[in-house]
Amino acid sequence: MKNVRVPVVIIVLTLVVVVGVSFAARGSRGQAQTPKTKSTVKHAVRIMARPASASKNGSSAFAVAAAENLLLKNELNWTFGGKQQRGWYLYDLLIGRTLNMPRDPDPCDFAAAVAAWQKSKGLSPNGIIDEASLMAIVSQWQSNRLKNRVYAEPSQLVTAPSLDFYDSERLTELRQVERSTYAAYKRMVAAAIADPTLNLAHTASAELAPTEKFLKIISSFRSREYQDQLRRQSPNAGSAGLAVNSPHFTGRALDIYVGGDPVDTRDSNRAIQVNTPAYQWLVKNAERFGFRPYFYEPWHWEYVE
Repeated sequence: MKNVRVPVVIIVLTLVVVVGVSFAARGSRGQAQTPKTKSTVKHAVRIMARPASASKNGSSAFAVAAAENLLLKNELNWTFGGKQQRGWYLYDLLIGRTLNMPRDPDPCDFAAAVAAWQKSKGLSPNGIIDEASLMAIVSQWQSNRLKNRVYAEPSQLVTAPSLDFYDSERLTELRQVERSTYAAYKRMVAAAIADPTLNLAHTASAELAPTEKFLKIISSFRSREYQDQLRRQSPNAGSAGLAVNSPHFTGRALDIYVGGDPVDTRDSNRAIQVNTPAYQWLVKNAERFGFRPYFYEPWHWEYVE
């Protein structure tokens, strides 16, 4: 019996070795194929990632429109108020506000928003702010302005303190403001003072400090006689400058200091104004207090409520 057991043990051991080698060989072959399997998975992930990237950066369908907008922003030739204009870079903040876009949006996202706006206005939704689309935007802005141009009665006006004005020595008769407009202006200034990002110098009673110029009133109610005098002094102002039927006649239009030369319409000056924190704050917040802009003059705001 002892002689029989030895071969059995040997046979068993031999089978174990053979089986072990077989599994090892299979395992080795499986490992050799593993990189191919991982490569396939990674490839699938990359394909799925592309739509997410396109969504983040805007539809690729608007890439051409985005490129065109980048060009026209500075180069578009158009006319307003009898004057030749070039580009719409001075109004991109207002355009973004109209389209409900964030500051400095992705160009493709911006073009997509333009297309959606164009479609809502019955325009060809190509996503490009060309002359036709820009004039439609301007028309919308103009329609939001003060519609009632009735000349203010003396009883409707209040005389604002001289410290509310950019020129603290401005004559009393030139410091009159329509009553509800002045109240709204004071609420707006209080909100601006409370915003730490503006860092406006102010008094303990939440009034703009005498040394602070930003957001102070440059001009408010104007009599017809005073407006005529201004036109004589600036005969080349045109209809985009000193209007014959000025909204200032109502006492509900305020010229507010936002930087640069207070009321200079040169592009170089307006480029300074539209980039100040004061102007950018007004674009974002003035409507909450009932004020709408005159797009061509960054300093001009009208109380429409």
